[in-house]
Amino acid sequence: MNRLQRALDALAERIDTPAPIVLVDVMQGNIERIQGFADQHNLKVRPHVKTHKCVEIGRRQVEAGAVGITAGNVGEAEVFAAAGFDDIFLAYTIWPAGTKGTRIRRLAESARLRVGVDNVPAVEALADAMGDEPDRLQVVIEVDCGARRSGAPPEAAGDLALAARKRGLVPVGVFTYPGHGGAGRDARRRAAQDQEAALITAVRSLADVGVTAQVVSAGSTPTLEFSTSSSVITEIRPGEYVFGDLNNTRLGACTEDQIALFVAGTVVSDWVPDQVILDVGTKALSREGSPELGYGGIAGTKAVLSKLNEYHGFLPLPDGEFRPSVGTVVPVVPNHVCPVVLGFEELIVTDSMGTSLQRWPVDARGFLN
Repeated sequence: MNRLQRALDALAERIDTPAPIVLVDVMQGNIERIQGFADQHNLKVRPHVKTHKCVEIGRRQVEAGAVGITAGNVGEAEVFAAAGFDDIFLAYTIWPAGTKGTRIRRLAESARLRVGVDNVPAVEALADAMGDEPDRLQVVIEVDCGARRSGAPPEAAGDLALAARKRGLVPVGVFTYPGHGGAGRDARRRAAQDQEAALITAVRSLADVGVTAQVVSAGSTPTLEFSTSSSVITEIRPGEYVFGDLNNTRLGACTEDQIALFVAGTVVSDWVPDQVILDVGTKALSREGSPELGYGGIAGTKAVLSKLNEYHGFLPLPDGEFRPSVGTVVPVVPNHVCPVVLGFEELIVTDSMGTSLQRWPVDARGFLN
């Protein structure tokens, strides 16, 4: 029997579906494995909490050796700061409109806060938000390494750092996100090489204006194992590694045995020949996937969800012995794990044998600004 199904069978009478199930022993193994990898290569780990949004998991990452956390927005940072996390990198190009300026200033009073910038207007707005204490806020210049998302050209990093310094902010380094490493197995190494080249150029650009790059920050889970060839990188910001997912297994960034989160779903209808309906839809899994890849897979089988409505998952049944009847509870492994936690208030935490059951709140659920 598949190990995810075995754990689920032990819990089935104690949970309601759909529910996100976390295998804590697998998750802890992932945390320690990547921390050990980073230690071996003299890198700091600053995990991205957007993947789990859970204070307890963040604490375990820090206890294992992480230097702090990465957050995706001000709200996430506030939740973790309130829980005692005091070293936070907001790896996002913040525009401090509305109440965000005041909130950032307050965060910078209670934690060492670093925020991402990639343009001069944002530098000016952040300096204005900090009032007469701009030196409380550290900024990290975001550069593009080929993902074509946010991020300035690497050679412009020095000008942005100089603009920040002139306004009293404290430029401490550069970061980038090699998102194009998720395009396929072969893309991972190439994206890491692009990342290295961009960061080297950005560090030189800072040096040209007299700014030392204390922080040279790299992402992501798919590219982290190739982020070791350059002495310039100081830290890595993986997020998905903590749980794993189908996308990362397809890329070769994790194995099936390293998947630590799945969604328990129940077969609720079987009237259509060669298809069953699960109570797992977009509210539980998001719309991550495609008709070619499917929208989530049943662990231990070749079956994948072919379509999702908000509360329905359409599961064609492949030829073979896997034909679950109405009432059967199955483990659905998501394509992309990060959106899954957004739909739930808590994680159901057990081990690979299903011998324990805890409930951990998704503390930063709903904090998107």
